[in-house]
Amino acid sequence: MRLILLGPPGAGKGTQAQRLVAKHGIVQLSTGDMLRAAVAAGTPVGLRAKDIMARGELVPDDVVVAIVADRISEPDARNGFILDGFPRTVPQAHALDRMLAEKGLRLDAAIALKVDEGILIERMKTRVEQMKARGETPRADDDPDVLTRRLITYRNQTAPLVAYYQLQSTLRSVDGMATIEEVARAIDEALTSPGRVKRASAGRSTRQSARKAAKGAPRSIKATKTARKAGGTTRKKAKSKAKSPRKKAGKPALRRVARSTSKRRRRLTKHK
Repeated sequence: MRLILLGPPGAGKGTQAQRLVAKHGIVQLSTGDMLRAAVAAGTPVGLRAKDIMARGELVPDDVVVAIVADRISEPDARNGFILDGFPRTVPQAHALDRMLAEKGLRLDAAIALKVDEGILIERMKTRVEQMKARGETPRADDDPDVLTRRLITYRNQTAPLVAYYQLQSTLRSVDGMATIEEVARAIDEALTSPGRVKRASAGRSTRQSARKAAKGAPRSIKATKTARKAGGTTRKKAKSKAKSPRKKAGKPALRRVARSTSKRRRRLTKHK
């Protein structure tokens, strides 16, 4: 099983990823962990990434994809994997699809955890206050302002992936605001139910039927117009045939009336 978890920071992706790893016997692949492991192992792509990071630059997509490709080729990833933190952008998703296709693989699902960002920020504030009340020091990323900036970055860069995977019919949306157990059950149901794929197939069939019907429609209309024109021509011919006998029959009668009138006039003239 090969999965991607989508959702903003604080949506609970890490918790659900750990549960999926334990249940399905797959590995969780974190981009940061893979980069550090590749650098430590001294692999060619790891050394390239090390030089880039040493210059303070962002590791380009092709290097990240190469590291992911090396990692999923290892024995422990044969049963599948769940990607954590990758892809983050649509171009990265395209690169991932190409790499998987070259290996004869594909993603089974992209699970999107839908959450309310406003509630996430309020939860973060509450957690920080509780930690301070217990005398604990919050982590650097346990900061509402930091979370707000990360949410903005997510909306701009990563959120478009939801539409990307929806077009591929691999997206499974789950309410991430429910309890951990409820979210887990919803994910399990989403992975075992092919309903979305079936609806997509039915939609394609309906569209194909509609196109066929649309193609046939002009011929029917044309045939109808031809029939109407033929009918009109036939009616005109019938009318002309019906009128013509009257015209032929009427002309001799008029001539006879004219001759008799002329004779009467001549007789009256002679009598005078």
